[in-house]
Amino acid sequence: MNFNIRGENMQVTEALRDYVEKKIGRLDRYFESPLPTDVHVTLRVLRGESTIEVTIPLTGVIIRAEETHDDMYAAIDLVVEKLERQMRKHKTKLIRKARVDNSRGLVREAEPVAVADYLEDVEIDIVRTKRFDLKPMDAEEAVMQMDMLGHSFFVFQNSDTSDVNVVYRRHDGRYGLIEPK
Repeated sequence: MNFNIRGENMQVTEALRDYVEKKIGRLDRYFESPLPTDVHVTLRVLRGESTIEVTIPLTGVIIRAEETHDDMYAAIDLVVEKLERQMRKHKTKLIRKARVDNSRGLVREAEPVAVADYLEDVEIDIVRTKRFDLKPMDAEEAVMQMDMLGHSFFVFQNSDTSDVNVVYRRHDGRYGLIEPK
């Protein structure tokens, strides 16, 4: 793994850099060969709280986790736990898909994985489906609608591009916009 570590409102010390690389480097054990990907890590301190944000782009999926704590080292430990859960879930999904394809007689190339690493059996249970009409609006109007409804995200059709977009409330109180490529 190649690490891209940067700090916001703080200086990233060598000890902190080593700790991040050591802890996140443990995720290599979920793969039979080392990951040839960049790991993007952002460390930030805001109002006395330390936040770490980690993004790992993999083939077909992006593994991302964020954690906030009073102590940066504790935040790093917590974010690694989240990342490990996501990696196990992703690998279990790949294994299941490969098994289903093989049972149908299809040959599918999957990433090499070690089955022993996936002790947790992950079940996804969708309990509700919601359908609604998308009203064309701009992002600012979508944020106002989201706030009026008291939701943390809002799906809308962008009146400028006609694409489906999502606005969401970030942990820091600001807003984000998700657009398709």
